[in-house]
Amino acid sequence: MTSASTLRGYIIGKLRSGQWRAGDRLPTERALSAQFGLGRAGVRKVLQELKARALIRQTVGSGTYVTEQAAAALRALAGEDPVAQTSPAQLMEARLAFEPAIIEMVIGHATASDFARMDECCAQAEQAATLEEFEYWDGLLHEVIADASRNGFVAGVFKLMNQVRAQGAWGQLKRRSVTPERRIQYQLEHRALVQAIKDRDLPQAKALAFEHLLQVRRNLLNY
Repeated sequence: MTSASTLRGYIIGKLRSGQWRAGDRLPTERALSAQFGLGRAGVRKVLQELKARALIRQTVGSGTYVTEQAAAALRALAGEDPVAQTSPAQLMEARLAFEPAIIEMVIGHATASDFARMDECCAQAEQAATLEEFEYWDGLLHEVIADASRNGFVAGVFKLMNQVRAQGAWGQLKRRSVTPERRIQYQLEHRALVQAIKDRDLPQAKALAFEHLLQVRRNLLNY
């Protein structure tokens, strides 16, 4: 249910935030596959890309580790990666402009299968044991809603947004801002938005999407 780009952004975000440092061992391919719902071949492809960029190294029979050159490699990557140069404030500005605007396409094209995926994301987020797990399902819900537009460009933009959300700066802000009460509020807002989309109530769904994003911005950025 997720993409290789989301896994790539997650790993790079861990490296940029300093949570994974030189010499640290990454989770196994099996664990990453289970966490991200991505096939083992897809996981290997992402790891091979990061290995080619000197961010990680792999030792047969031992595992995958952060390289000593990772910090320098990240600096080089930042110079060519627009995702790395996008701040949380810029992301929220884009989300406020973009997410409510696609609701009409979503309502026009969403199927029962799309609704089932949205419900699963909501349920998984509500059951999440950690903020990191909640944030993953939160981001995936918005990606699933975008997929329901049946527009490849729209879906691609949302995948880029989730890559930005995987960066360290967003995660640090989220950890500081999300209280248990706010998390419950987000969950309720997600359920209400999904229900409005199911009801194909365009004015209500657009209004809920916009208000949810304003609430997230207030909590994250204090304006």
